[in-house]
Amino acid sequence: MSKSNKPKKKAGQQKQTKRTKREPDTNTLKGRLDVTRSGRGFVIVEGLEEDIMIAPDGLKDAMDGDTVRVKLSGGYEGRPKGKVTEVVQRKRSEFIGKVQMNKGFAFILGDKDKNIPDLYVAEDNLNGVKNGETVVARILDWGGEGKKPSATVVSVLSGDDAADEAMRAILLDNGFALNFSDEAQEIAARIPEVITKEDISKRKDVRGVLTFTIDPADAKDFDDAISYRKLKNGNHEIGVHIADVSHYVTPGNALDDEAYQKATSVYLPDRVNPMLPEHISNVLCSLRPNEDKLTFSAIFQITDKAEVKQYWLGKTVIHSDRRYTYEEAQQIIESGEGDHADVILTVNNISQTLRKYRFDEGAINFNSTEVRFKLDEKGNPTGIVLKESKEAHQLIEELMLLANRYVAKHVSKIKINNKAIPFPYRIHDTPDEEKLLPFIAFANKFGYKFDISSAEAIAASFNKLLKDIKGRPEEAVLQQLGIRTMAKAKYTESNVGHYGLGFEHYCHFTSPIRRYPDVMVHRILQDVLEDSVKIDKRMEEKCKHCSERERAAMDSERSGNKYKQVQFMGNYVGEEFDAIVSGVSKFGFWAETVDHMCEGLVSITSLAEHDSFRHSESDYALVGHRTGKKFTMGDKVRIKVIAANLEKRQLDYEWVNEK
Repeated sequence: MSKSNKPKKKAGQQKQTKRTKREPDTNTLKGRLDVTRSGRGFVIVEGLEEDIMIAPDGLKDAMDGDTVRVKLSGGYEGRPKGKVTEVVQRKRSEFIGKVQMNKGFAFILGDKDKNIPDLYVAEDNLNGVKNGETVVARILDWGGEGKKPSATVVSVLSGDDAADEAMRAILLDNGFALNFSDEAQEIAARIPEVITKEDISKRKDVRGVLTFTIDPADAKDFDDAISYRKLKNGNHEIGVHIADVSHYVTPGNALDDEAYQKATSVYLPDRVNPMLPEHISNVLCSLRPNEDKLTFSAIFQITDKAEVKQYWLGKTVIHSDRRYTYEEAQQIIESGEGDHADVILTVNNISQTLRKYRFDEGAINFNSTEVRFKLDEKGNPTGIVLKESKEAHQLIEELMLLANRYVAKHVSKIKINNKAIPFPYRIHDTPDEEKLLPFIAFANKFGYKFDISSAEAIAASFNKLLKDIKGRPEEAVLQQLGIRTMAKAKYTESNVGHYGLGFEHYCHFTSPIRRYPDVMVHRILQDVLEDSVKIDKRMEEKCKHCSERERAAMDSERSGNKYKQVQFMGNYVGEEFDAIVSGVSKFGFWAETVDHMCEGLVSITSLAEHDSFRHSESDYALVGHRTGKKFTMGDKVRIKVIAANLEKRQLDYEWVNEK
C-alpha cells in the first residue's frame, strides 16, 4: 500500500496533479489511457487539467497504459468525454493466461478485470502446451474490429511456483517484455568478442594505468571502472571509465529498438530483467578483471583539495587489474591495509572532499535505507538485510557524479545557430510550494524553522533540519515527509539543473548497460567530440519515454519488494512486533516493522473497539474522539500480524494496546 498521507486513486477518481490550462484546439487528442476496475477509462493528456473519460464501449481495443488518440464527444459532470479512435502505441505485447484448447487452435484467457481480451493461438504457435497450463504469450497481430488478437506461446509457467508467476506478471503489467526477440538475440550473439587493432587505434590506450572496479559481491555487469596515477606535478589523474555500449549497440536495428522500448533494466528481489541481452551486459561490455575492454571515459587531473584542473572526454581501451567488492574496499578504507591500499585511500580522500563540497554548495543530504531480501534456492525470503551507504559506496558515487556533471557541462556549451543542441539532461526541479508549505508547518510544530526566501535557502534549511533531527524521535517522520516534498527527477532537453544534487548541469553517462538515456548521451557526446552533431527533433519525446519507463521500473521494484514482504511476513501471522507509523489516511494507518521494514495496514475498523478515530491531515495523524489517542507518522507502536494476502500483495496488522 502507498505510504502517502492520502490514499492514491485511479485517474478520474480525483483531480489529477496540476496541469497547465489550455483549451484543446482540435477534437482529437493524444494521451495515455488509464483503465479503472469499473471498466471506465481516463485518457491523461499533457496540458489538459481534466482527464478525458471513456465509457467501456468507447475503449475500442485499447488497454490500460496504451497511448491512444481520443475524439472528444461532449462532457460528463463537468469532465470532457470521448472515444478512442486509434491505439498509437501499446504498453505491452506479452501476457500471462491459461490455455483453453480447441480443435486445431487455442485461446489464452485474458484478465477481464484489466480489460485484457482472450488471445487466439493457431496450432503452429502452441509450441506443445497443454490445456489448462499457464503460459506467457506474445502478440503477433492485434486484430481489429470484432477480431481477437493472435499470439504465440513464448514459455510455460510452472503451476507450482506462484512467486515466479507473480514476478513475471509484475513485469508484464508494467510493460516490460520478459524476453528479447529472436532477431535481437541473434544480433547480440553475432557481435564478436575480439577487440581489433583498428578499434584500439582510434582510442586513447590507458591499459598501462592501474585500473580497478568496485561493485556489489553478486554483480555480473561491471559498467564502470576507476583508474589512478600520480602525476609529476603532484596532482592526481583519476579516470572514470564506462562500458562503451554504443560501440556494440547501433541505432536502427531490433536490438537497439528493444533496448529503447525497455529504456532501463528492472531489479526485482529475485531477478533482473535486463535492458540488453546477457551476451552484451555480462560479457562484451562488462569490465571484468584481466581483460581488455572498450570504454568511454572522463579523465580528470585533480589536486589534493579535489579541485579539477583539467578534464578529457573520449573513447578508450582499458585493462582492469583488480575487482573489489564494496566490502573489500571498505575493509581497506577502515584498516589502511590491502591491495593498492595507498591508491584506494587517496581516491577515497578525494571523493570525500568532493562530497563535502557538494553539500556545502547546496546539495540536500537525504539518507534512505534500502532493504535487500535473503533468499533460499527457491527464491523464498528467509531474512532481510538493510543496506548501508559506506565510504566505499560514496567513493564510486562521487566519481560517477563528477563524470556525469562534466559531460553535461561540456555538451551544454555546444550551440548550433545560437541554440543548445537537443540532449537528455537529468533534471530535478525545486520543491513544489503546495507540498512544501504543509511540511514546513508540520516541522514548525517540532520547533524547526525554514527559510523559503530562495531555492538555496530552502536547501540550506533542509540540510540543517536533517542534521538537527539526527537521532531524535521525529527523525523518521520528518525525513520521510521531506523526501515527499521533493520534485521527481526526470529526463528532458530543458537544462534547468539538478536541485537535489546542487548541480547546474547534470546528465546520466555512467550506466549505459542498464539505462538507455546513458546510451543516448554517449552517442551525442561522440558526435560533439567529432564535430558532427545531428539535431534530434524527437529528443523530448525520447526523454519523456525514458522517464515513464523509469517510473514503471520503480513501480515494478516496489511491487516485487511488497510481494516478498508479504511472503516473508506470512511466516509470522499471529506474532507481535515493534513498528513505526509510516502513513495515515481516513481508513487507517500504515505501520512498518522496525526489524524487517515490512509495511502493513492497521484498518480504522480494527481500531473501532478502542475508539472512534478521525483523520487530521495537517497533523498527519488519526485522533480518537473520546480518548484523544493519536497515531502520528513516526510514532512507535506495537502491532500483531493478522493476515498476509499474496494475491493483493497486502499485509494486515492490528494495533496492540499496551496500557
